[in-house]
Amino acid sequence: MASRSLGGLSGSRGGGGGKKSLSARNAAVERRNLITVCRFSVKTLIDRSCFETIDDSSPEFNNFAAVLEQILSHRLKGQVTWFGYESPRSFWDYIRVACRKVSQNCICSIENMENVSSSRAKGRAWIRVALMEKHLSEYISTALRDFKTTRRFYEDGAIVLGEEANMLAGMLLGLNAIDFSFCLKGEGLDGTFPAVIDYTPYLKFEQSSDSISSDEEELRTFGSSDSESSTPENVGPPLIMDENSWFNKCKRVRQKYQLTLEQKGYLEELLRLRENQLSESVSQNKVLLQRIEDSDLAHKLEKEQLEYIIVELQDQLKSYQSLDQLSAEVSLSQASLDPSHSQDGDGKQDSLNFVGEGKEDTPSLLGLCGSLTSVASYKSLTSLKSNDCLASPAAEMASPGLTPS
Repeated sequence: MASRSLGGLSGSRGGGGGKKSLSARNAAVERRNLITVCRFSVKTLIDRSCFETIDDSSPEFNNFAAVLEQILSHRLKGQVTWFGYESPRSFWDYIRVACRKVSQNCICSIENMENVSSSRAKGRAWIRVALMEKHLSEYISTALRDFKTTRRFYEDGAIVLGEEANMLAGMLLGLNAIDFSFCLKGEGLDGTFPAVIDYTPYLKFEQSSDSISSDEEELRTFGSSDSESSTPENVGPPLIMDENSWFNKCKRVRQKYQLTLEQKGYLEELLRLRENQLSESVSQNKVLLQRIEDSDLAHKLEKEQLEYIIVELQDQLKSYQSLDQLSAEVSLSQASLDPSHSQDGDGKQDSLNFVGEGKEDTPSLLGLCGSLTSVASYKSLTSLKSNDCLASPAAEMASPGLTPS
């Protein structure tokens, strides 16, 4: 019993591991298939754009749009409601949140479109508008860089969460060279039907050399009659291309060659213009460099002149200060040698003493004390003494007629 239980347990574990490995293998194959078909669809779309304008009627574009829609919807999480139920969600819900950071995005304009109501239809309209604006690769790159939002909308194993996401933005970059023209009111924006991928343009089967059956035998079988008398010798070649097919093929090759030749002439002319612009820019750059060198030299000369002028002014200022000091010393020496000046000084000192002595008895002379400190008042006082208009302090004290005012 123990061996049976252990065997059953090991078998259940082995079965769980096998289911996980099978699920991982299926997810990897699904991602690889979608990325490969997307690369093929982009190539066919670029090839078709060389001969005709790409619009909603082009089967290559319809197939590409279906592939891109399948990639962006791969393992997309549903939206959980308040009651715990999970409702389906479109890739437009993810694009609307993750592509808000794109400068001059078309999210708001698509949200406000009147003829587009469902979320799937808005996503298809966004693919067409992004292709016409040549910003589809930028939208996808910005959305994939927001890993937090991408993780919130997609389950593990999704293409946008794997290594294939980096290849997707690079593939879509080549579509910027195509001029698309879409009508945003057509049947392509109908969101009621899911997108279906047509794999037949991308399937290629090569017959091996050791295969039992071949295409020629099958064609002979289909072309032969039911009678037993028919022989293989009476059957013509299995596949003969008529003149119209060869003519159409040559015409396409000629058109492609003509288009390539025109593009070559355009690129050569553009290269010539760019070379002329480059030579003009180089010459202008040389002229500007020469002007900068001349201006630097002029600034250096001007700076040196200003420094020389400053030095001269400083020397002149020092000489003026020395002359002022010398003149002051000369004036002091003359004043010390001049006897009249000394007498004036003694007279001034006497007058001050006189004012100090008579200050208590004659308050009216207080105003005169301040004036005696100046040279003008001193001269007036000496003039009064010379005219005998002012009495001496001793006389004033002796005369009984003077009274303080």
